[in-house]
Amino acid sequence: MDYQIQVITVPVSNADQAAAFYTQQVGFILDVDYHPAPGFRVVQLTPPGSACSVQIGLGLTDAAPGSARAIYLAVTDIEAARRELTGRGVKVSDIRHKAPIADWKGGWQPGPDPQRRDYASFADFIDPDGNTWVLQEIGYRQRLCVTVPVPVGWQPRRP
Repeated sequence: MDYQIQVITVPVSNADQAAAFYTQQVGFILDVDYHPAPGFRVVQLTPPGSACSVQIGLGLTDAAPGSARAIYLAVTDIEAARRELTGRGVKVSDIRHKAPIADWKGGWQPGPDPQRRDYASFADFIDPDGNTWVLQEIGYRQRLCVTVPVPVGWQPRRP
């Protein structure tokens, strides 16, 4: 049985302000803005390339606005992601990496991991309500793979 996270509810105080931040500054895609009755509104947003969406709105949760902590966004290039976000006005922390990574006990060094290993480099940002997000680099080396031409007529070996 597969269990997939489809939606995460992020508590906000002002759905319009939060929707503008997430779409215009963070770059999320607006999927739904459903307001069928007073006191209830669902705004669903999806990060580009993500299978999981975020819901903000009114009447969705009793969690206090700004109480969501450390929601992770995986990116293949943390430097490019930070540059993109700061270019749109998001205040993003400096990049840091785990150190020493082989025996990590919570220590950090500035900048991306020198070897660009998965799950080693991070940066953070905060939405207008104080909900915190963590950028985590995964797949940087895969992104740099070189395509090798396949000879004409080549067929994969079948067992």
